[in-house]
Amino acid sequence: MKLVSYAVTDVGRQRNQNQDYVFSSEVAIGPLPNLFIVADGMGGHKAGEFASKCAVETVVNSVNLGGSAPMIKVLTRAINEANKRVRQKSLSDDEFSGMGTTLVLCCLDDEGLTVANIGDSRLYIIGSGGIKQITTDHSYVEEMVRMGELERRKARLHPDKNIITRAVGVMDSVDADFFEVEDIHAGDTILMCSDGLSNMLEDTEMESIVSGQGTIEEKARRLVAAANMNGGRDNIAVILVQIEVEK
Repeated sequence: MKLVSYAVTDVGRQRNQNQDYVFSSEVAIGPLPNLFIVADGMGGHKAGEFASKCAVETVVNSVNLGGSAPMIKVLTRAINEANKRVRQKSLSDDEFSGMGTTLVLCCLDDEGLTVANIGDSRLYIIGSGGIKQITTDHSYVEEMVRMGELERRKARLHPDKNIITRAVGVMDSVDADFFEVEDIHAGDTILMCSDGLSNMLEDTEMESIVSGQGTIEEKARRLVAAANMNGGRDNIAVILVQIEVEK
């Protein structure tokens, strides 16, 4: 299985700092055949920037040292270590008090796609069947939708859209949601993003760009440009992972 990926972040049009952080590796990291991560930090001054970078780097380091173990166990251990490090820094330094970060990560092997998610950064699969969101947001608005208090079509523009209910580093422990996707094929593209993209574009707009002409880098940069064109109200993080058709 051959993968081609491209990762990019952008400060957007209304923020002074970029608190999004990404990691992309098509080659093995420790026991995992590949690893892709998007994190969207939160916190004043540079706290959010630190939280996202610290969480991602801790996950990568933990996976590198993970040894032989089932994938979900390796990822769970890495996420717990990231939560511990961000939390300790938050409690030990007033400048970083209350910081946290979302985290969405994935790994693809012969069994399919394994995804872990905390917060409202997302993972989609785009292919011949259209666009499908795999992750479920941990957010106040998503809770309202699930309880029938808010229509799905109104959720993206709700004024409380940025309130998340789960994040790395905010509590002493955190639970990631795991998703295992077997129905993924050559020719499909994985889209991972922070809410700086998904809040600015409809799913159909993202699908149109990713399914269109151009290299994977051109498509990722078009997604960022489109989010900025629609207002760029937040930092934007995008990772595209294309599953190549073997020739």
